[in-house]
Amino acid sequence: MGKKNKAEKKGKNGKKKDELLTEPHDLAAILVQAARSMRTVLSRNLLESGLYAGQDGVMLALAETDGMTAGGLAARLGVKAPTMTRTIGRMEAQGFLERRPDEDDARLTKVYLTEPGRNRLQIIAEAGQHSEKLATRGLTEKQVRTLMKLLRAVDSNLQAARAAD
Repeated sequence: MGKKNKAEKKGKNGKKKDELLTEPHDLAAILVQAARSMRTVLSRNLLESGLYAGQDGVMLALAETDGMTAGGLAARLGVKAPTMTRTIGRMEAQGFLERRPDEDDARLTKVYLTEPGRNRLQIIAEAGQHSEKLATRGLTEKQVRTLMKLLRAVDSNLQAARAAD
C-alpha cells in the first residue's frame, strides 16, 4: 500500500511526471532553452569560418534576395534597425557584404553579398546541418517532421497573436 504506482511518480517539484509540461511557463522555458542551445552550437560551428551569431541569417536572407535595405533585412530577421545597421557595418568590414546606392532611387542604400560572402554560404549550410543532426539525435524522421510541424504551428499562433495587437 505504501508503494506508488509508476504512473503516479512525482518529479522534484511535486507534480506527476505526466503533468510536468502542463504549465505554459514550462513550455516557454523549454522552447527558449532549446533555441538558445541550438544557437550556441550553430554559433560555435560558424565561428571557425569567421562568422558571428546572427550573421548567417543576414547572409541567407541576401542569398535569397540580394540587394535589400537595412530596414528590410531588420524586418525580415525580426531585429531592430540599429542592431541591423551595426551588423551590416561589421560584416562589411569583414568583407562579406557591401552597401551600394539603389540604381532606381539614389536615396536608398542596398546591401549585397560580396564574393567572399557568397563563398561562406556552403559553410553556413553545413553548420546548420551539423547542428540539426546534433539536435535531433535519437529521434526518428517521423518525430522530426512532427516536431517541425508543431513548432511551425506554435510560431504561427504567436505571430497571429502579435499581429492582432
